Amino acid sequence: MVEAGGVESITQCSQELPQMMATAADGLGSIAIDTTQLNMSVTDPTAWATAMNNLGMVPVGLPGQQLVSDSICVPGFDPGLNMMTGITPINPMIPGLGLVPPPPPTEVTVVKEIIHCKSCTLFPQNPNLPPPSTRERPPGCKTVFVGGLPENATEEIIQEVFEQCGDITAIRKSKKNFCHIRFAEEFMVDKAIYLSGYRMRLGSSTDKKDSGRLHVDFAQARDDFYEWECKQRMRAREERHRRKLEEDRLRPPSPPAIMHYSEHEAALLAEKLKDDSKFSEAITVLLSWIERGEVNRRSANQFYSMVQSANSHVRRLMNEKATHEQEMEEAKENFKNALTGILTQFEQIVAVFNASTRQKAWDHFSKAQRKNIDIWRKHSEELRNAQSEQLMGIRREEEMEMSDDENCDSPTKKMRVDESALAAQAYALKEENDSLRWQLDAYRNEVELLKQEKEQLFRTEETLTKDQQLQFLQQTMQGMQQQLLTIQEELNNKKSELEQAKEEQSHTQALLKVLQEQLKGTKEFVETNGHSHEDANEINVLTVALVNQDRENSIEKRSQGLKSEKEALLIGIISTFLHVHPFGANIEYLWSYMQQLDSKISASEIEMLLMRLPRMFKQEFTGVGATLEKRWKLCAFEGIKTT
Repeated sequence: MVEAGGVESITQCSQELPQMMATAADGLGSIAIDTTQLNMSVTDPTAWATAMNNLGMVPVGLPGQQLVSDSICVPGFDPGLNMMTGITPINPMIPGLGLVPPPPPTEVTVVKEIIHCKSCTLFPQNPNLPPPSTRERPPGCKTVFVGGLPENATEEIIQEVFEQCGDITAIRKSKKNFCHIRFAEEFMVDKAIYLSGYRMRLGSSTDKKDSGRLHVDFAQARDDFYEWECKQRMRAREERHRRKLEEDRLRPPSPPAIMHYSEHEAALLAEKLKDDSKFSEAITVLLSWIERGEVNRRSANQFYSMVQSANSHVRRLMNEKATHEQEMEEAKENFKNALTGILTQFEQIVAVFNASTRQKAWDHFSKAQRKNIDIWRKHSEELRNAQSEQLMGIRREEEMEMSDDENCDSPTKKMRVDESALAAQAYALKEENDSLRWQLDAYRNEVELLKQEKEQLFRTEETLTKDQQLQFLQQTMQGMQQQLLTIQEELNNKKSELEQAKEEQSHTQALLKVLQEQLKGTKEFVETNGHSHEDANEINVLTVALVNQDRENSIEKRSQGLKSEKEALLIGIISTFLHVHPFGANIEYLWSYMQQLDSKISASEIEMLLMRLPRMFKQEFTGVGATLEKRWKLCAFEGIKTT
């Protein structure tokens, strides 16, 4: 009877409670759990009797039973809010929750219930015991460690139990009593942690190998951490992109890019200049083109037409200014009229207050009323005075403007308006006349340019040949100029040498004259005193020695030191050449030899160098008559022997 009653009660519960669970599931949200896996078999009533006797509670085996509520296991679950913070998971079977249950208070302990599977049964731990401890949750954790498994538990049984928490991607089971399970999403780990502390029994066996106490904890996995880092980097990229979009949105717009000049763009710009709405944009483009230097003889007419349209915009601006000034005058007039109306009303209000303060009506008011009336009267008088001062200031400004107009313009306003209209018409006609004249000049310039271009096309070949001839002539002229410069330098050197020779000659002549005078004086002295002929000879010898000494001094002066290393090299080559020719060599023979070594050297330069060194080289005359020629010999060794 008891067993039958137990079976009937279980079947009744299984018939009534699926509707309750369906409504609860609709309120709590969708849970990705297969309800067929949570059905229990009622063919073994002894199992239910054993459960009631051991645990003292009615076992629950309902179709569609939820393992844990989705209210705390949502995809956006914060990893910091785990079991260690005291926020316990919600049991959807608690009565009184309704469709949308509120979060349970932290003081209320959640009563865990028996969970039945096809191959095993999960029994909760004693509610008086502390909840099982867990380590700190790693970032992006999708893997759990499951310890305390029965020795006979297979991978299929583990998957049957834990796939109720969500989609399992991998199960790594060890030979010992633990395994690692990796889920598809992070919130499924929280459902698996809920099973920590349950005692697992395979079937109805009481063997130790078929039972074990589960310990579910967070596990560190490199794949989870890598996926978490990828998500963080993706979020960082999204945040940077969002900030960049925000900065771009808040950044002031950059000025529009100015297009390059072309005839098509110039025609479009000319149309924009005539449009009032696009004038400001077009005038900046025109200014940039002119500053870039796009104006040339070909494009001058287009630019002139655009400048002319800009000038015509001045008249539009002046007309707009006149309309705005007229509107401002009308607004001033309206303001002045409204102000006079307000001032008259203020006068009336002040008159009412003055009348109420007279003795006839004043005595009938109470003390508080009199006080209020007095305050109101003073306030209205102050406002009346301020308004009157403002109105007087406006009238003074108008009088000053009128006086300025009278001093500047004609006395009658009508005549002034007529004259200004006539002046504007005359100015407009003048501008049109000037623009037509400038256009005519531009057309003439275009015609001249076209003529010149045609002439240039016919004369290109002639100009090319002329340019080549001019370049050739310029090169020849430069070569001739260089030759002239070298010749001038040589002439200057020769002039300086001639001047030195003339000075030496004049000096020797003066010395000879002095010596001749001295010789005459000595002869007369000898004749008068009767000295011997030997003394006269001695005097002649002395004079000759003095002349020779003076000549040697002049030669030494003329034979200055060597000016450059080139001259020293020439002296060495000439000395070796003359040493080989003991009978001497003429200057032409010597110059022909030296020209093989240096083509730029001249015979006059060699002769001047030989004349500057009389102690090394001497000149002798050989031959008679027509065969007479000058030869240079090396006399340096003779001078060394004499010294």
